[in-house]
Amino acid sequence: MEKQTTLKPEKLEAFRKLLTQKINELLSEAGKTVSEMTNNGKENFPDPNDRASLESDRNFELRIRDRERKLIVKMQEAIKRIDDGTYGVCESCGEPISEKRLLARPVTTECIDCKTKQEKIEKLKGE
Repeated sequence: MEKQTTLKPEKLEAFRKLLTQKINELLSEAGKTVSEMTNNGKENFPDPNDRASLESDRNFELRIRDRERKLIVKMQEAIKRIDDGTYGVCESCGEPISEKRLLARPVTTECIDCKTKQEKIEKLKGE
C-alpha cells in the first residue's frame, strides 16, 4: 500500500494552485513562441549568415520549449499525486519529502537523501 501524504489540505491546495499557475504560464509562453515563429517564418533573409542565425535561434527556442513540455508533464503528474493523496511522499523510501524541498521543486518525487544517493550512483556510473 502506498503511503499517504502528511501535508495538510490547505498546503496541498496551495501546491495545486502553484503547479496549475506554472503550467498556464508555460503554455502561454509556448503559444507566443509558435506565433512568433509563424510570423518570423515569413521573413526572407537573402544573406546566408542571417538565415543561419535565425535557424540557430529557432532551434534553441524549440529545445527550450521541449524542456518546458517535459516539465508540464511532470507538473501534471504532481497534480495527479495531489489527487491520489501521495504528493510529498518519496517514491524511493516512502518517507515525507520536506516542504522546503517541495517549494523549491514542486515536481520532485524523491526526498533529498534519496535524490542525493541516486545522483552519486549516476555519477559513479558516468551517466
